[in-house]
Amino acid sequence: MDLGIRGKKALVTGASSGLGAAAAMALAAEGVDVTINSRSKQRLEATAAKIHTATDRTVRCLVGDISVASDLKSLVQQCGPVDILVSNAGGPPQGLFEDHPPETWLKAAELTLYSAINLTRALLPSMVQKRWGRLIYITSVAVLQPVDDLILSNTFRAGVTGFCKSISNTYAKHGITANCVCPGYTATERLSELAENRAAKSGKSAKEILDGLGQGVPAGRLGKPEELAAMIAFLSSEQAAYITGCSIPVDGGAHKFLI
Repeated sequence: MDLGIRGKKALVTGASSGLGAAAAMALAAEGVDVTINSRSKQRLEATAAKIHTATDRTVRCLVGDISVASDLKSLVQQCGPVDILVSNAGGPPQGLFEDHPPETWLKAAELTLYSAINLTRALLPSMVQKRWGRLIYITSVAVLQPVDDLILSNTFRAGVTGFCKSISNTYAKHGITANCVCPGYTATERLSELAENRAAKSGKSAKEILDGLGQGVPAGRLGKPEELAAMIAFLSSEQAAYITGCSIPVDGGAHKFLI
């Protein structure tokens, strides 16, 4: 299927590894001009080289912390107008309510919620002018079914979901779609870190934790970043122009909702 987005411009944040890197790879494979962002220049450049080798597309790297207002402003200025935004940020710290002091809540809000809002604020006007745009927010199945030891993620990714739905209602008439993709247990560095933390508290090994998570999914395994990336590529496409305001789980059937 030709997704009709060759030559479009995309910005993918949190793209030095994991889900963001996979999303950038999938878009580049469709002929999109991709800019990737993260805090690590070395890891960004390694990811860009990997994407170039696989797709023969040149990927632009912009280093910066999207939770810091000055970095985000510089990122947007350097990047310029885009057609596709994939808003992704590393997950906030794991833990229960009593584990996090007020300053940790503030940092988590800046990383997870405000970065999505501020990126949208900066990039949306050019999409309105062109009457075409794709806003895609990587959240989590935690917005559909909260995870006990991920209270920060539960709270602020739910905020992104409400924001996305509101934006979708307002800007659909301008040819702009806004959707969330909700990864389930996916084989990323982030999941490995969560497993290590849970292992330290449970007495099990991290491998046992990860194996248990995969076995609890109807598909019988953990997801692959490339599988979420395929959904992102489709939502970026011309064919997905009538899909907006959705939160789409990519979780191997783990969360058993009717809608």
